[in-house]
Amino acid sequence: MFGWGKKDQKAQGKAEEKVEEKVEEKVEEKTNGMADERIVTNKMELEKRIIETLKQIFDPEIPVNIFDLGLIYEVNVAADFSVQIVMTLTAPNCPVADSLPNEVNEKIKALEGVKEVHVELTFEPSWDKDMMSEEAQLDLGLL
Repeated sequence: MFGWGKKDQKAQGKAEEKVEEKVEEKVEEKTNGMADERIVTNKMELEKRIIETLKQIFDPEIPVNIFDLGLIYEVNVAADFSVQIVMTLTAPNCPVADSLPNEVNEKIKALEGVKEVHVELTFEPSWDKDMMSEEAQLDLGLL
C-alpha cells in the first residue's frame, strides 16, 4: 500500500513537533545570547562613559585628570550596573583625601544607567609617577 496511513501521519506529526521544538530552542538560545550581548555592550558603553567622566575630574594640585594621573586602579561594572571604583591618592595626607573620592562618587552616580556607586580608597600599591599615562608625563614635562 502506498501513501500515508494514519500511523505514518502520526509519526510525521511527531517528527514535525520535534523539529518545531528544536527550532524554538534555537530561537531561545539566540534570544538569550542576544540579551547577554546587549548587557555586555551596555556594560562596555557604561565603562567608557565612566572613564570619560573620570577624565574630567582633576587633582587640584596637578593639572592632569585623575585617570591619566594613575589614581584609578579599577573600574568594575556589575551585571546590575552597580559600579565599584578602586582608587588612590598621590599621598595618604593629600589635602583632597576627603573631597576627591566624594567627587568621583557623585559624578559617576549622576551617569544615566548607574544603579549605585562604591568608591574604595586604597594605598596599596602606593602611587608613584610611573602610574601616569605617557600623555600625563609629557604634560608635566617628565618625559
